[in-house]
Amino acid sequence: MTRGFFSRLLPRSMRRAVPVVPVVRLAGTIGMGTPLRPALTLQGVNDTLERAFRRKAIAAVALIINSPGGSAAQSSLIAGRIRTLAEKHKVKTYAFVEDVAASGGYWVATAADEIYADHNSIVGSIGVMAATFGFVEAMKKVGIERRVYTAGRHKLMLDPFQPEKQEDIERLKALQVDVHEAFKRIVRTRRGVRLKENDETFSGAFWSGRRALEMGLVDGLGEMHSVLKDKHGDKVELIEMHRPGGWLQRRLGGLSSQTAAAATGGLIDELEVRALWARFGL
Repeated sequence: MTRGFFSRLLPRSMRRAVPVVPVVRLAGTIGMGTPLRPALTLQGVNDTLERAFRRKAIAAVALIINSPGGSAAQSSLIAGRIRTLAEKHKVKTYAFVEDVAASGGYWVATAADEIYADHNSIVGSIGVMAATFGFVEAMKKVGIERRVYTAGRHKLMLDPFQPEKQEDIERLKALQVDVHEAFKRIVRTRRGVRLKENDETFSGAFWSGRRALEMGLVDGLGEMHSVLKDKHGDKVELIEMHRPGGWLQRRLGGLSSQTAAAATGGLIDELEVRALWARFGL
């Protein structure tokens, strides 16, 4: 056994001063998931974040980000909680992008004081998207009549079983503009003078980590262990804060994603999650 192993068995008060950095992994789609791919939500990550930030005498908190986005509301809630905890405990926070921090994934990353990515990470997609299906013609061919009764004239807005209405599309676009403006405010506020804004910054486009660095969307290129050793010394101790899995995830952990999704009736959810990742070639 190594000397480092025995030192970890001692109470922290009896050890030599070693910088400690809790690590929180934030991976997956935000606000939408499948039985074996739990979504990132504030409820799901809050306990883990609190345990990380309230540890005594820590040098910083590191966030590992790997998300193609999802719910704007959950992205905002998670990012807001990170900032609240960081300011309450006066702890420096670093975000490290793995494959992708896009859309809501980048929103969450902006909660960190500094963001790092790999040369080949995908970063950006600062925009808002809504996608649905239209089944009007399919229902006609099959001969199905759908009957829905509502109170409120906009209750069936963008119903996929009815023809689109221009009024509904305009209402949705107005909502998207509101969310997009909130996203832009967060990026401008958190990135400040580091952001090199141009016509493409908020277009919904995404870039490699190298290009994101040039645009001021990230602060550097590098892998978490190397960056934190540079900042806190070779003896820095990284402690991963694990999130507890759900009951179904534990019981079906040996099944493939496709089998489990089909078995639990989550095939459509699985396809939607896969579509989000597929936008970035993942």
